[in-house]
Amino acid sequence: MPQRPSPAEDLALWTAVDRYFGTRVGDSDATLEAALRESAAAGLPAIQVSPLQGKLLHLLARACGARRILEIGTLGGYSAIWLARALPPDGRLVTLEIEPRHAEVARANLARAGLADRVEIRIGPALESLECLAAEHGPPFDLTFIDADKSSYPEYLVGAVRLSRPGALIVADNVVRRGDVVAPPSDDASVAGIRRMADRLATDPRLSATVVQTVGVKGYDGFALALVLEAPSASAT
Repeated sequence: MPQRPSPAEDLALWTAVDRYFGTRVGDSDATLEAALRESAAAGLPAIQVSPLQGKLLHLLARACGARRILEIGTLGGYSAIWLARALPPDGRLVTLEIEPRHAEVARANLARAGLADRVEIRIGPALESLECLAAEHGPPFDLTFIDADKSSYPEYLVGAVRLSRPGALIVADNVVRRGDVVAPPSDDASVAGIRRMADRLATDPRLSATVVQTVGVKGYDGFALALVLEAPSASAT
């Protein structure tokens, strides 16, 4: 009976496959590579999406004809570049980041990419920024990408729905947590946040959702996709 590959062998294989397809359909370029280098040089954690995942976000934004995109969690702006490139010239990406240093790096990366005119970085706790956006009564968003602290995912989901139009798409990254989401109860706040978000996805009649498990250079994880079926009422929470 063949011996099952070790976790390290699994990751090596997944990484090789990622690189294989990345050289064929990933569409990475010098600007994106520079964003990664500058983020690393600034000491930012290497937790951004992979190139193939960035391309997926780009395609999702184009597929839904997004003109306004909301991102929760900017980091060094790598995913923001992928998303903003899917926008028309008059489109807008609003991205929320709590760390001023991260926002500074992202701002430089976006300027180098020629996207500064269509991206707004808001600095501060995301929940506060979401409340400000709601109070401004601006046009709704067509796509939201959630990739920040997992413990607050349920609240980020609520805020995203509140700001979305019917037919909008919400994407939440890192929801499988290497399978920890189905592990025995623990005090891991990230796992608890993902589970609470899953409960909300299962019970909110305004949403139709699924989860896709992924393997690749980032290991074993997955993302949630939720379609907003109807606009929330003013009192919805």
